[in-house]
Amino acid sequence: MPTDEKPNKYEPVPIPTYDEAIGSSSRTTPIPRDDNAREAAEPAEREGLLGPDTGGRTPVPTRRAGYRPPTVEDSPEDDEEHDTFLNQDGTPERRRTSQSSEEDEVRRELQEMDIEDPPAAQSAWGKRISSLSLSLPFKWKWPSGLGFKPRWPTIDANFCIVLGRCFAILLVMAVVYLLFMSDIFTSAAQRMAGQMFEPESVRIHVQSMVDENRIKEYLRIVTNTDHLAGTEGNFVLAEYVQDFFRSNLLEDVHMDQFDVYLNFPKEGGRKVELLKQDGSVEWSARIDEEPVYGDGVRAQTPVFHGHSKSGDVTGPVIYVNYGSREDFKSLYDSGIDTKGAIALVKYYGSQGDRALKVKAAELAGFAGCIIYSDPRDDGFVKGEVAPGGRYMPERGVQRGTVSLMSWVVGDVLTPGWASVKGAERVSKENNPGLVNIPSIPLSWGDAQHLLKAIEGLGEKCIDEKWQGGVPNVEYWTGNLSSPRVHLVNDQDEVEEQPIWNVMGKITGVEQKEKSVIVGNHRDAWVYGATDPGSGTAVMMEVIRIFGDLVKRGWRPLRTIEFASWDGEEYNLIGSTEYVENNMEKLRQDAYVYINVDVAVGGSNFVAAGSPVFKKSLLRVLDRTSDMAKNATLRELWDKRGGDLDGLGAGSDFVAFQDMAGTSSLNIEFTGDKFPYHSAYDNFEWMETVGDPGFQYHKILAQIWALLILEYSDRLVLPFDMTAYSSALTKWCMDLDNWVKNKGINLEGNTPWSIEPLKQAVLQLAKDARLFEKWEEEWDSIVLGGGGFESAILAAHRKSHNNRMANFETHLLDLEEGGGIPNRTQFKHVVFGPQLWSGYDEAFFPAIRDAVDARDWTLAQKQVQKAADIIMRASRKLVGNT
Repeated sequence: MPTDEKPNKYEPVPIPTYDEAIGSSSRTTPIPRDDNAREAAEPAEREGLLGPDTGGRTPVPTRRAGYRPPTVEDSPEDDEEHDTFLNQDGTPERRRTSQSSEEDEVRRELQEMDIEDPPAAQSAWGKRISSLSLSLPFKWKWPSGLGFKPRWPTIDANFCIVLGRCFAILLVMAVVYLLFMSDIFTSAAQRMAGQMFEPESVRIHVQSMVDENRIKEYLRIVTNTDHLAGTEGNFVLAEYVQDFFRSNLLEDVHMDQFDVYLNFPKEGGRKVELLKQDGSVEWSARIDEEPVYGDGVRAQTPVFHGHSKSGDVTGPVIYVNYGSREDFKSLYDSGIDTKGAIALVKYYGSQGDRALKVKAAELAGFAGCIIYSDPRDDGFVKGEVAPGGRYMPERGVQRGTVSLMSWVVGDVLTPGWASVKGAERVSKENNPGLVNIPSIPLSWGDAQHLLKAIEGLGEKCIDEKWQGGVPNVEYWTGNLSSPRVHLVNDQDEVEEQPIWNVMGKITGVEQKEKSVIVGNHRDAWVYGATDPGSGTAVMMEVIRIFGDLVKRGWRPLRTIEFASWDGEEYNLIGSTEYVENNMEKLRQDAYVYINVDVAVGGSNFVAAGSPVFKKSLLRVLDRTSDMAKNATLRELWDKRGGDLDGLGAGSDFVAFQDMAGTSSLNIEFTGDKFPYHSAYDNFEWMETVGDPGFQYHKILAQIWALLILEYSDRLVLPFDMTAYSSALTKWCMDLDNWVKNKGINLEGNTPWSIEPLKQAVLQLAKDARLFEKWEEEWDSIVLGGGGFESAILAAHRKSHNNRMANFETHLLDLEEGGGIPNRTQFKHVVFGPQLWSGYDEAFFPAIRDAVDARDWTLAQKQVQKAADIIMRASRKLVGNT
C-alpha cells in the first residue's frame, strides 16, 4: 500500500498481547479522535501517559516501557495491520477468523492462570491492594498436577473503603475519649463562656465604662425621699433596686424578707424640757431639724435614736464629756453623785460608739442620756457648716442607733439565728443587745440651753479634754443640785417589722458554687446622700458595667453576688440575718465579701479588712488615678504611709468576717466630716460640696469593679498569706505590749505568757512561705508554658484557692459554746469587736476582754485557745490536717 503523505495521517495502535498488557503501566492512553490531535500532543501523550479519552471510547492498555507506535515509514505489513484495525480493509471473515484466534489464545492463558476478569473500575484502595501482587519479584503458578486449585479470597474495594472508614472513626473516637478521660480540656471547656475575653482587656473595659454622670443620676433617684428601714419609702426604693438588678441581667433577683425588732418615734412623743423649781417648763428643746426642702415639700425622718428605750424620766442634768467609762469614773472620783440624773454627753471623742455612751451612763446610775454634736468636734469651730460646708450647723442633729452592736449584732430578738417567719424570739426586756435607759439626740443649739443652766454647779471643766465649742458657755459638770430635765421618749416598738434585702448574682463558669459577695446597705436615717447613697449609686454603676459584660457574653470564674442590705443603720440587721440564714454555705463556699458603706465622704482613699487583701488592693491602686492630685492611688497611699486597717464593728462586714469567717474588705474615700445622719446629707449637698464633679465616685467604682474581678476572675485567688502572717506577728507583739501595762503577773494572779501565741504565729509564717511557693511553680508552668493548664494542675489550683479562702474560716472558734465569752455570736479569734471598743478595730478580742476584766485565768485560757486554732489553721493551709 502506498505511503500516505497527509500530515495528519492517523497511526493505528496495535492490540497488545496479554504479557504486554500485564507488564505495562496501569495508566491508559486515549484513542485520539483525529490525526490533528495526535500531532499536537506532547511526546508523553503519544507514549500513552494520559488518562482516559473524553470521547467515551474503550481505552487500550499502554505498551511496555520503550515501546513506540509505528511511523508512516513502517512496512506495508504494518499498514495492513493499521487498515484492519480501522476496519478499512479485509473481509468480515478475515476479521472474524483473526478475532476468534486471538480470543481463543487469550482464553487459554486466562484459564491457565485462573484469573478472573477485573472489575470495570478500580478505586485507589483497590489499586493499592492490586499493586501488592504486581510488585512480587517472581511469577507464581500452581502446579497443574494438583487435584485442586487454591483460590485467593476476593476483596471488594468498596468493602475496604467501608472498613477503613470505620477504623478511622473508631480511632478518632478513641483519641477523643482518651483526651476527655484525661480531663485535658476541662478547665478550658468550663471557662469558654467567660474567657472569650482576654482578662486584661476586661479590666481596661471596666475602668473605661464608669460614667460619673450615671452615678450622679442614680444618687438623685435614691435620695429623692427619706427611706428609713421598715418604712414605705425604703420598700419603694427596694423595688426600684430590684428592677434595676433585673434590667442589668443579674440572675435569681429577689427580695429576702426578715421580720425584726424596730422602733419608730411617735408624733409628739419626744421631749427634752428644762423645768423650773415648781416643775413647770422653763424651756423646751426643738429636737427636730428644720425641713431642709421647706415645709411639706418632702417627708423628713424625725430625730430619734434607733433601738432606744421608751421612757419618761426626770432628773438633774450632769455633763459627762464624751460619755466614756473613764469620763464617768472621773465624775465618781470627784465625788459627784450621778444616781437618777440625766447625762449630757458629746458625740465622738474617747468613746465613738453612741450606744456605749448610753450603756456607760446606765451603769453609772443615770436615768436617761442626751447626746449632742459639739461644734468643737463637728461644727463651725472646724469649718464652714452645711448646707454650704461640711460640718453640722447649729440646728443639725446626728441620728443613730443605740443598740449594742458589739454585744449583740443583727435582730436583737433572734441573736444567733435568722429572724424568719416562725423563729423563736427572746424578750426585748433586759435584752443584752439593748440599753435600759431612754436617750435622745440634740443639736448643739438645743444643748447650749442645758450647758448654760449648769454653769457654776459641780466641778469646772479645767481639763482641756472636757472643753467644748458651744459659744457663750463655760463648761461645768453640774451635780444633783442642777436644774431638772424632763426627758420623754415615747415610740412605737414593732417586734416583727419586715425589712427587705435585694439579692442578685452573676453565675460563674468554673466554680459556680464559690462566691464573691458585694454589698452596700440601702436604708438611711433621712436622705442619706453620703451614708449610704454614695455607696448605693456606685454599686448600681458597677452592676450596670458587669451587666454589660454579661450581655457581651462574659462570665466570671466564680459567682458574683450583689446585695442591697436593709436595716444596717439599726444594728447591721439585714446583712447579719442573711449570714445567719446561710451560715454553713458561707463558711463552705464564700471566698470574699467586699463592702462599701459610705463610698465618698472625702478625697482620701482608705481600706480596712483582712490582711489577705493587701497584694490585690495595691495592684488595683496602681492602675487607678486621682486626676485632681495628678498621681495614682498607690502613690498617694504610699506617700501617706497607708496600710490596711483592721475591722471594727461599724458596718455590714461584721457578720461575714467575725461570724462566717469570710475574708472581708471595706473601702471608701474619707476626709473631713460631713453632715452625718442628718437631713443636711442630701443630694444637693453632695452635688455642691461633697463631690461636685462626682470624680471620686467614679474612682471608687473603678476600684470596686477591679477588686471584684481580682477575686472572681483570676485563676489563682490573689490572697496574700505572707501579709497575713506578718500582720499576726505585729498584732501579737502589740497585744503583749498592751497587756504589760495592765498589771500582769502580780502575786496571786495566774501567770501571763503570750509564748503559745508567738509560736503559733511563727509557725504560720513558715507555712505561709511554703504555701506561696506553689503559686510560683504554677506561674512558671502555666504562664511560662503559653497558658496551658493540665487537668491535674487545675484541680490543684482549685484546692489551693479553697485552702486560702478556708484559712479565715479555720480561725473560727466553733467548739461547743465557742466564741468570745458572753458574746458567742462572734467566733473569730483574731477579728471582732472588743466589749467596749465599739467601732474601733480590735485584735484578739476575747483575750483583751479577759485582760480588761483582770480575769487572768480566762485570759491565759484564751491565749492558748487562739494559739491552738491558729496552729491548726496553719497546718490545714499547707495540707497537713
